[in-house]
Amino acid sequence: MGNAVALFKKYISLLDEVYKNASKSAVLDSNAANIASGAGANEFIVPKISMQGLADYSRNSGYVSGDVTLTNETIKANFDRGRSFTIDAMDNEETAGVAFGRLSSEFIRVKVVPEIDAFRFAMYAGKAGNSAKGTLATGEDAIKAITAAMSKMDDDEVPEESRILFVTPTIKRLIEAMDTTKSREIIANFGNRLVTVPQSRFYTAIDQLDGSSSGETAGGYVKHAATTEPETAAGQNINFMIVEKSAVIQFEKHVVPSVFSPEENQSADGWKFNYRNYAICDVYENKTAGIYLHSVA
Repeated sequence: MGNAVALFKKYISLLDEVYKNASKSAVLDSNAANIASGAGANEFIVPKISMQGLADYSRNSGYVSGDVTLTNETIKANFDRGRSFTIDAMDNEETAGVAFGRLSSEFIRVKVVPEIDAFRFAMYAGKAGNSAKGTLATGEDAIKAITAAMSKMDDDEVPEESRILFVTPTIKRLIEAMDTTKSREIIANFGNRLVTVPQSRFYTAIDQLDGSSSGETAGGYVKHAATTEPETAAGQNINFMIVEKSAVIQFEKHVVPSVFSPEENQSADGWKFNYRNYAICDVYENKTAGIYLHSVA
């Protein structure tokens, strides 16, 4: 049994790598050194800095003093999701541990990562400083829309070197199919900062299913449907989104994948896998220009 425990714990240690390889939004993860835990269990502290501009220099009195203000803002976690699975000890024995290993890695890749991505993109879409809507039916349409987005961000002085273009595979293929200098320039402008996002993770709003209510036992998420009480608009498909990395706060505070052997599991004769992800994703209120959204009308 000791070898089996060691094997399963080895699978657990590899789950973070599975997340990074499968996630489309992981490229936006914030530097953990810039985020501290707040006084409450659900709080994060993030720094914000503001300063004054240039002033006239006097040959008599020299420089005009300026103020730099560094404040710490407390924000609350907005993502707290988890699941628990059990694999019968005999079923797993017969597959030499493969069943448990596949369960954990497939759960992260197929269920956890898509929902985290969808939640983040929907959150950023709701706080985009600039947006446009329309159907991008051709490569020319896509280039024109992306060019307009880049021009707007240039005017707003959003740092170009840290902008990331998230785009659906369909839009990307439309641009590539043009095979023109202009299409290649658009792609080259972002270099390795272009990320394709499946449409199933790319909505302006989602609903997260609670996993226990009638009709929601499957868990996961769906594109938000329009409601009347309170009135909300339906989620729309996103064509592309440009995000400047420093504009967002994206941090996983508490990610716990844990495994219990049949001897430790008090409720069943089986291997038990628990997973919980407790995190924050938000947008700095003074950096909303760093997010440009283009969605379907």
